[in-house]
Amino acid sequence: MKNEPTSPHDTPGPPLPDGWSRAIDALRTDLRRRGTSEATRRAYDGDLRRFATWCAGRGIDDPRAVDVRTVRRHVQSLTEAGRAATTVTRALAALRAAFRALVHEGLVDGNPAELAPAPRRPQRLPRVVKATEAARLLDRIPADDDPFDLRDRAMLELAYGSGLRAAELVRLDLVDVDAAGRELRVTGKGERTRTLPLGDPAADAVERYVARGRGALAAAHPDGRPAPALLLSRRGARLSTSDVRRRLQRRLEEAGLPGDIHPHALRHSFATHLLDGGADLRSIQEMLGHARLSTTQVYTRVESARLLEAYRRSHPRA
Repeated sequence: MKNEPTSPHDTPGPPLPDGWSRAIDALRTDLRRRGTSEATRRAYDGDLRRFATWCAGRGIDDPRAVDVRTVRRHVQSLTEAGRAATTVTRALAALRAAFRALVHEGLVDGNPAELAPAPRRPQRLPRVVKATEAARLLDRIPADDDPFDLRDRAMLELAYGSGLRAAELVRLDLVDVDAAGRELRVTGKGERTRTLPLGDPAADAVERYVARGRGALAAAHPDGRPAPALLLSRRGARLSTSDVRRRLQRRLEEAGLPGDIHPHALRHSFATHLLDGGADLRSIQEMLGHARLSTTQVYTRVESARLLEAYRRSHPRA
């Protein structure tokens, strides 16, 4: 099998033993079969290569010789080298995926990475945008016929009003939005599709943009065939996630708001404000597109931490 290009940050190094080369091929095949994103495939490829090189340097030339202690020592070496907990967790996920693929191919008998615990990740409270801040951000975008103003208002209304990831925003096609029916079809992680309610402000902003702004952006496409995307660039192409971040930063500056608000902060705020308003966790999970309820439960911890901070700040006996 021809190898995919690896990340530019990965050093090719000496050739790997045949057992590890087969493991890399098995992982790539399995990830493609699962429809994993290219970014994940590249990251996992680099993680497995680093593990294979680390093992080969210790005389472990075949995945069949790896046990849980080997995986634990590798995870510990990454931590001691100063790698972030998120990086170490992803590396462990890559090893689990690789050995799962090897088990499927009948090349190993079990998955030693499944028994290795992931490092504890520090609990960081996500930045929550206040409702007044969100209103200021959105209401400061001029209500005129400028296509960029119309597009950015629609984009940020969708981000905050529907809790979309930046990648989900830019994947939206025109046909995914039913402004009249107040519904939105979103394709999220793992190619899972969900239908979300569309709030009035977002629906109105999208309708204005489509009626008065999108056509001008579509007409600017060099070959006259604009992307089917809802959100178009000045040249009629689909926006990128970096475009979303850049446009948000510009709108924050114009509104005089802190620059630490990122697209994901709008998603966090969407979920937190739903919880504050009495929405149940299952409903929030469905709207966010989380595969596991445990991922959504971070918002209960955020709420508890917020209440504890208010108590400590306000009560004389705290």
